Amino acid sequence: MTVGVFGGAFDPPHLGHVALVRAALDHFGFERLLAVPAGDPPHKEVTTPAGIRARLAELALADTPEVEISPLELAPGGPRYTVDTLQRLRGSYDDLTLLVGADQFADFLRWREPDRVLELATLAVASRPGYDDEKLRPVLAALERPERVSFFSIPAHPVSSHEIRARVRDGLPIDDLVPTAVAGEIARLGLYRG
Repeated sequence: MTVGVFGGAFDPPHLGHVALVRAALDHFGFERLLAVPAGDPPHKEVTTPAGIRARLAELALADTPEVEISPLELAPGGPRYTVDTLQRLRGSYDDLTLLVGADQFADFLRWREPDRVLELATLAVASRPGYDDEKLRPVLAALERPERVSFFSIPAHPVSSHEIRARVRDGLPIDDLVPTAVAGEIARLGLYRG
């Protein structure tokens, strides 16, 4: 059984994340998909505690029974890099597919051990309408095993977690950017108010 893996800061999770997960489930037919909230992501500063971000991800993906929130990176001293996360997951699963957005794949060669990532998992790259896929060709050409990369389409959701946090800080609504349960939990906990 191939298991999908979708990692991220989820600070907060938004409708773009949900659309990517649903499109991947439809396209690849995963029976199981692990959402892995990054405990201490090396590529960005995150101030919301990992446990809260995991809860937000759980709320965002509650309507997709194939999805399980993995606590792997939440423990102190847990893996910080994707390659380490995949190495740990390979102890439990033989066949992994890592889901990433096209913008992340454009920076894939800067990741820690990108060719090792492709040894541990196939890569499924989500491309949205309007994204310039020409940016991805040089990345694909530089990989040792480009055949382990596939592409799938997702609907356009022009939103970022950064934008959502800014809107909350400015007192603007986010109801059309995040699932209802996520908006409610953000309000209940008073997150992102600055």
